[in-house]
Amino acid sequence: MKTWRLDDGCQTLVLAARRERLPEVVYWGAVLPKDENLETLLAAHAIDVTGGMLDENPDLSLSPEASRTFPGQPGLIVHSENGTPLLPKFCFLSAENGSNLTLKYRDEDSGLTLTFVFETEVHTNVIRAITVLNSDAPVHLHWLAAPVMPAPQQSEEMIDFSGRWCREFETNRTAWSPGIRYRENRTGRTGHEHFPGLIVPVTGATNTQGEAYAFHYGWSGGHRMIAEELPDGRRQVQWGHAARMETEAATEFSTAPLFMTYSNSGLNGCAVSFQRHVRDRVVTWPKPDRPRPVHYNCWEAVYFDHKIDVLSDIADRAAKLGAERFVLDDGWFGNRDDDTRALSDWEVDERKYPDGLDPLIDHVHSLGMSFGIWFEPEMINPDSDIHRAHPDWALGSEDQTLGRQQKALNMALPEVRNFLFDRMSAILRDYDIDYIKWDHNRVLPMPDATQTRGSYALIDRLRDAFPDVEIESCASGGGRIDFGILKRTQRVWLSDSNDALERLHIQHNAALFLPLSITGSHVGPRKCHTSGRTLDISFRAWVAAQRHMGFEMDPRELDDHEIRVLTEVTNWWKHNRSWMQKADILLLDSSDPAVIAEQQIHPSGEQFVVFAGKAATSAQVAPRPLRLTALDPGALYEVTLANRSSASRLSRGILALKDGPATLSGAYLMHHGLTLPWAFPETMWVIEGKRL
Repeated sequence: MKTWRLDDGCQTLVLAARRERLPEVVYWGAVLPKDENLETLLAAHAIDVTGGMLDENPDLSLSPEASRTFPGQPGLIVHSENGTPLLPKFCFLSAENGSNLTLKYRDEDSGLTLTFVFETEVHTNVIRAITVLNSDAPVHLHWLAAPVMPAPQQSEEMIDFSGRWCREFETNRTAWSPGIRYRENRTGRTGHEHFPGLIVPVTGATNTQGEAYAFHYGWSGGHRMIAEELPDGRRQVQWGHAARMETEAATEFSTAPLFMTYSNSGLNGCAVSFQRHVRDRVVTWPKPDRPRPVHYNCWEAVYFDHKIDVLSDIADRAAKLGAERFVLDDGWFGNRDDDTRALSDWEVDERKYPDGLDPLIDHVHSLGMSFGIWFEPEMINPDSDIHRAHPDWALGSEDQTLGRQQKALNMALPEVRNFLFDRMSAILRDYDIDYIKWDHNRVLPMPDATQTRGSYALIDRLRDAFPDVEIESCASGGGRIDFGILKRTQRVWLSDSNDALERLHIQHNAALFLPLSITGSHVGPRKCHTSGRTLDISFRAWVAAQRHMGFEMDPRELDDHEIRVLTEVTNWWKHNRSWMQKADILLLDSSDPAVIAEQQIHPSGEQFVVFAGKAATSAQVAPRPLRLTALDPGALYEVTLANRSSASRLSRGILALKDGPATLSGAYLMHHGLTLPWAFPETMWVIEGKRL
């Protein structure tokens, strides 16, 4: 019998194995006493057998083995180079156990070695786990799961994520039942449709209370998730690359990291762990102490119609509103007058910029803003000089279905990566640019892991060459958001929708994994270009102020009132960003389904802000109290309605929040809650709190 234990201060993970077999997780959850007997845990973990069953339950191991009569999905499916299925039976080889854990297992007959690595992080309480397969001879891989974890049997449902363009991070709640919840993304990128995340709440858990388990698979290509309830009632969760993504035989394969965490403070405990881990352990910041700058992006102002005088005028207006970075979007290169041509012709369009980009960049810099630029490096239009010269660089068949009139470049080819590096580095070398918006506007014609690894290699090479340049991951909005791409980038464009009502919903759910500092959110046009909806400037501005704030509209459309409101909210965000960048985003349990609310709180607990968005008409007349969370029940807090001037004339009552700051206990705020003024739909209340 062999046992191992990992602790990070908030959770304990115990693995155990009988004899030389693969280990299984026999405990994962709240911290266990230091003197807990792990061999007794293994014995207590066993379930009974009865009629109609085998005489012993096959192990739900870190890689369940078909060769040991496992009744569910195996953790490894592999074939020899000639196509013969291999059914390994792994035996213990070695172990290294400190703050981290590495376990090696070997099947001599097939020449396969399986390695499991677990890394703990005390600061974030996230466990990072990978599986590596090595072979003495080349083999074909069909499926390799990251370390397989059990799911709690005290859970009634699981929460995973779907979506579409302009409606990312939709939550799906699926009841556990015998059989499989199977999600597979074969589009070759992370995808709007299949964000690689899963949360398993224990029965009764809410945003703010109860136990929950959460997973994220940090890979930007296609992935597969299996959540299976076995006939005997046990449950397993598997993550890995989408099946058959490795097209060539090889002697080594590895999963991406599986990030996982346990919470005893509801879904928010999982969210805080992931937010902190992304911000402090995954993302690498070129200038860590630099405040996140307010963005201005010109896309929805000019689209492809670039004129230096117009862009200079827009830059003037953006700077007066408070913008600190100007991003030149699509249309500056090649013969690019629409989205049908010139992708991959990464040279400045002399028709639009006869003196290059310097005049515009110099003007932007004179206004105190830095300059960013748009690329879509992994794509190519058939109507482009590069495609005509190198049609073989395109990924997929000649008769493939195009997406946005474009194909993908084959990023596995060194000559493609070298070409892109040379063209992009020339722009970054010749011009004073500190930011790239890196887009990816179509799915791939087929899933292929080498495509993702090639894209990673190009980004890594550019970051090595230009370490001060930040990169934003955009893929028609939120089509490539995961911890794999965030290891190489510093911001994500959460959605192409600048509709504040849609954004309120998207940002709320995305906060289960993503912190403020990397989540771009922009104030869009008065009439949204993607939804046709017209929303008030105050609502648009405050929704953007929930995350990394920016503007993406034609500022020439703004009237005096809109300029005043947008400037005020931007100044508020700048005043608070230094602590909000470090804050935990906690989702609140609203008793009114029309209200989508969150609380951003500094880790010290000394300061917080509540955003209470009214997404629809309430069923009742008077607002229901909104309970806060994570406060000290014995402390007093001064709470202030930051935007009290937004109150409608139909809000006629006398409330403490409307009259001025109110001093209330943490116990009152958490157990009774804040009574907010009445409000119309599509409005936002912003409440600031300070511990006294």
